Amino acid sequence: MNNLYLLANTLIAAKGTGSGSGSSSASGARSKALQGLTSISGAAGSDTDLMSLVTNILNAVFLVIGVIAVVVIIIGGVNYTTSQGDPSKVKKAKDTILYGIIGLIVSLLAYAIVNFVLTNIAGSGN
Repeated sequence: MNNLYLLANTLIAAKGTGSGSGSSSASGARSKALQGLTSISGAAGSDTDLMSLVTNILNAVFLVIGVIAVVVIIIGGVNYTTSQGDPSKVKKAKDTILYGIIGLIVSLLAYAIVNFVLTNIAGSGN
């Protein structure tokens, strides 16, 4: 929430100085922004709750992507076993397996990178 507060404060200060308006309008806008931020933080619970929500959603997305990649690998294996030696079907099945493995690797790397970044953001914010 500190980052959001700093962003809102900076935007309000920049708007107040750029427009030439008095400090009373800037302080009024600042108080409205603080009220909005308070209501947002009250609705979200806290930064930790928001970060855990984002982490849980992303973990679910990566789980679905991983399951899809495994299903693609299985489909490629079934196609390979049912190709009956036809070179074009064998090549298509091998490509399907390869693309499934590449998708699984990309999914695992994305999961690791996102969790690393979210852990460091949550760790530095507290």
